[in-house]
Amino acid sequence: MEDNPEYEKLMIDVESFLEKPDKNDVKVKEVFTESMFDQLDKRMTNVGWESVRSYWEKDFRDRNIVSEFMKDPVLGSKRLASMPDRITNTIHVSDQKYPVCRPTVINMYDGDLATTSKWWKAWEGFMFDTPLKIKTKDGIQSSTPYEMLQPIKKSKYPDITEEEERVSLPLQTMCSAIFDAILVHMMNTVSSPTVWQPLKRQMVDSLNRKKDPNTLRILDKIYRDTDVITLQEVSSAFIEEATEGSLGERYHVVSPAALDSARDQNSVILLKKTSFPNGDKSKEITTMVEDSFVEGVQVPVAKGDILAITTTDANGVSYVICSFHGDTNGLATIPVLDAIKKAIDNDSKLKNHRFIFGLDANTYETGSVKKQDVLEFGTHYTSLGLTSCWGDVPNPKNYTTFNSRTFLQPQLNKACKSTEKRLNGDVNPKDFILFYKKDFDVVETWKDNTGKKKYVEDMPFPTLDFPSDHGVLSTILEPKKKK
Repeated sequence: MEDNPEYEKLMIDVESFLEKPDKNDVKVKEVFTESMFDQLDKRMTNVGWESVRSYWEKDFRDRNIVSEFMKDPVLGSKRLASMPDRITNTIHVSDQKYPVCRPTVINMYDGDLATTSKWWKAWEGFMFDTPLKIKTKDGIQSSTPYEMLQPIKKSKYPDITEEEERVSLPLQTMCSAIFDAILVHMMNTVSSPTVWQPLKRQMVDSLNRKKDPNTLRILDKIYRDTDVITLQEVSSAFIEEATEGSLGERYHVVSPAALDSARDQNSVILLKKTSFPNGDKSKEITTMVEDSFVEGVQVPVAKGDILAITTTDANGVSYVICSFHGDTNGLATIPVLDAIKKAIDNDSKLKNHRFIFGLDANTYETGSVKKQDVLEFGTHYTSLGLTSCWGDVPNPKNYTTFNSRTFLQPQLNKACKSTEKRLNGDVNPKDFILFYKKDFDVVETWKDNTGKKKYVEDMPFPTLDFPSDHGVLSTILEPKKKK
């Protein structure tokens, strides 16, 4: 929010607190107190979890809050603070207009965080005493936030030890509490609650509460003539709003049979009803894709990341259409593409279907062993007979993201200094529309980070008007005549 000087000053002060903590680098137990831990440990053992008191007494309570907790890279790689944040940060519920938020600085929570004692009372009640009604494919289910947490698997996060994996539920809950307590303490140290809390509410209203309405508005008004729309990281609440609103009057809204109700991030496909009159009868083949992964190879995908369907358009032409959200480093992108192709090739009924694949590939301008290089991805998809809206050789500098993480988040290794937004932000060519070269020619392709079919280069987003951290990617495809 570069046009808001109060926000900019607050972010610089937070950055300074974390980069040069000096006397502010106090012990964890001075912020998240012994009394708070005792209450938390009792709560966790009462729900049947094993006590993590030994971790508290031998390690965490005597860590310095910045240098040894917030900035501990191993804590980050084990996901002990970021994993519970991902699941409980913002929870969409079936009986309220707005989502329910964990009491913390880094979400839409609008309760009073003027002191850590006020925060703790709200946090404890939220995690253990607040049953929430969650909409799933099987109907409405009631869950308390602690019940939504997922074990952290060593197979996916190898830095976690086998013992830590065994107690990962109570361990991540404790780390989440410590993390949130430090955030509240930090904000009330660098600013006054009468200053930062109203500013937070202003940002929340613009960037969070209006995110879904703004997204629906852009799709409904600006992209209303699009035949196929693929979306990623979509909440169940958004799916419901899209289906029941004006967008649903013109589009079949197709979502995965196995919705991700924990992270609440799902890939979705919208089919224009005039172009796909039987789109509501589309057949999901996501399981076929997942069953086509190379045996014994761990592919970093989660429930809801992949949606693959078959459908037929108004002219009787059959399609396989897929939507996919890649992992942060893009390492699942090629395995998922290979699995889709294998699933199609192994089913005689699908071999003559036209193929359209819209994806957040999470590819990078400069790749590495740990990050998927965009040119390597281009070489791979062309080897399969595919091309993209960007052609056979994607331009590494044709960016579809430009955002930088602030220091108010659980993975500080990904935080970007205020002076290095362009250099160290996420500015990469991440988004693609793939198809078989034999099926289509590209008439026109454009990207959009304004919601007006216009892309402003070197402009960070999301903005107050554009709600996504990925640009909209659009292409007009002309079917080739069959020879």
